[in-house]
Amino acid sequence: QVQLVESGGGLVQAGGSLRLSCAASGRTFSSYAMGWFRQAPGKEREFVAGISWSGSRTGYADSVKGRFTISRDNRKNTVYLQMNSLKPEDTAVYYCAASPEGTYVNSWFGGYDYWGQGTQVTVSS
Repeated sequence: QVQLVESGGGLVQAGGSLRLSCAASGRTFSSYAMGWFRQAPGKEREFVAGISWSGSRTGYADSVKGRFTISRDNRKNTVYLQMNSLKPEDTAVYYCAASPEGTYVNSWFGGYDYWGQGTQVTVSS
């Protein structure tokens, strides 16, 4: 079992940056692919970025390509999401998630077994 706790959210002006962290418990963290999803009020949860267990594969939603970077440190059981050039439309609750299919970057929320509680990101214009 994997437990996930996100941190690093907050209020930032458009054009600013934030770095989200997701700390995982459990010995098998390094075998899981990890993903970041977000959900804005009144909208469905959407894929933001994902990373394979080794970090060799990453994937991004078109809306964040070139602005967001996902990374992981398996020694620290932590996955990160560096968010630059933030826009008001990036405002959402951001969730990290763990998928047992460690080799792949899965953009489908149904492929993830474990979820964090979420952290709020608000970008003001």
